[in-house]
Formats: sequence, structure tokens, C-alpha cells
Amino acid sequence: MKLTTDQLQTLAKLAIDAATKAGEMIQARCKETFDIYNKEAGSSKASQVFTEVDLLSEQIIINHLSPTLEKFDLGLLSEERTDDNSRFEKDYFWCIDPLDGTLPFIEQQIGYSVSIALVAQNGIPQIGVIFDPCTNTLYHAIKGGGVFKNKQPWLINDPSSDFTLVCDRSFLQHKRYDHITDQLKSNFGDIAIISQGGAAMNAMWVLERNPACYFKIPKKEDGGGSLWDFAASACIYNELGALASDFDGQPLDLNRYDSTFMNHEGIFYTTNKDLFTEVKQLL
Repeated sequence: MKLTTDQLQTLAKLAIDAATKAGEMIQARCKETFDIYNKEAGSSKASQVFTEVDLLSEQIIINHLSPTLEKFDLGLLSEERTDDNSRFEKDYFWCIDPLDGTLPFIEQQIGYSVSIALVAQNGIPQIGVIFDPCTNTLYHAIKGGGVFKNKQPWLINDPSSDFTLVCDRSFLQHKRYDHITDQLKSNFGDIAIISQGGAAMNAMWVLERNPACYFKIPKKEDGGGSLWDFAASACIYNELGALASDFDGQPLDLNRYDSTFMNHEGIFYTTNKDLFTEVKQLL
């Protein structure tokens, strides 16, 4: 069954409401005491830590979206729940990160958000919603329907003279970090480096700081982010004509069968495809 434009609009409104309500709760709890847990996940600390606030946010979102599972025959994939593989059986599935950027949340730094996407079984995102509780900023997109920031039509800003590299904090210890940043400086001059955010806000910061890029180099170890880290932002990028791809510029595999991790292909986000070519030649 193919969802109609009106149905996608309805589902997007529900996702926006869910993300906003969850984000308001997250922001209210950010300076309170909360329990912190560890789980078996990827090789980085960011993938292994979660809090009771992650779970509360997830429950708020599920409460909002669960009626749609039967009504629209949707699957569900959410970070803090076991993958029930419904995403392979249904034509579309919700892909939810209830608190992306748990580490900056714990440290009371900016860079955390709520990320909700609706993804087709073929891996193409149909809806992308990202809510930044720190600034009350809402980004959302519907496939074929454009991109909105705080519910107003949004386009990428004209490029400035400064280049920004957005990266994960783990990249600061990567064996190629010095070489890569030296190459970028030789090409662009002084560069700004942002390294404290989760994947969703990292992607949004790229769009807010044109020209900019955010990438993860492929690796053998589990990690590299998961489907729920990139599905919503990929929808927003696709609608803007920006590039949300794997490390080689190919479409992201947003419904892979063997794992939810993305370390096998890495990711590459840039404000335009020409910039991807220019940066990739330096890496």
C-alpha cells in the first residue's frame, strides 16, 4: 500500500507532536538527577550509554504513534526497543531515536535532540522530524513536500567564506584526524570544528553552516551510528537537494537486514554534491 500525500501529512503532524512533547520533557529533565545505564551496542561510549530519560522520551513517542501502527499498517524500529523485524514486513516503518546525543545531554551541553522518521521498506525516508529541545527548533520534511524550520519553508543559507567540519567526538582521536584536518585547512584556510553533538544535530548544524560537512569513515567494528541516527536527517537533506550519503556518495542503506549499525558504509553529509567531491579528494 502506498501512502497518499494526505496520509503522509497526517503522519507528519503526529510525528511533530510526538517529537515536541518528548523534547519538552527532555529539556525539563536535563538539570535534574536521572539514572544512567549501559548496554551492549557499538564500540563507542556514545552507543553504549542511555538514561531513564531516553526511555521516558521513547514512551511518549510510542504513545503518540502506536495507534498508527494498526491504522496505517506500519512497522516500528526504536533505539531502546528490540528490533521486531516488522520493518521488513510492512511497506513503511517508524524509525525513532528518542534522545539522540545522550552524552551531550548527560553533560548538559547542546547537541541532543529527538529524531523521528517514517521510512519505506526500500529504505527511502518519507518523513523526517528533528526537534532540538535546547533552542526549541523544529526541522521537518515530507518526501516531495519540501523542508520546514519551525513550520516555515526553509532553504539552505547562501555559503559563507568559512568552512565547518562537524564530527563526532571520537573522530578527534582517529589516527587520520590530524592529516585530514591539515588537508582541509590547506584547501579552505582556517576551519571551524564542531564535535559535541549527536548525529541528528550534527546533520542540522551542517545545513546551518554552509559550507560544511559531516562524515563517518567506514570501520570494521560495530557502530558508526544506526538507522535511527540518520533516517530523519536524510529525508530533510533529500528534500533540500543536499547530500546525505554513505562515505562513497551512494544512497544510505536505511533498512539493512544484517544490522542496524552503519559502520559498514560510513556516512557523508554535505550541503551540496560539488562540496562532497572537493572534500572527498582531500581525505
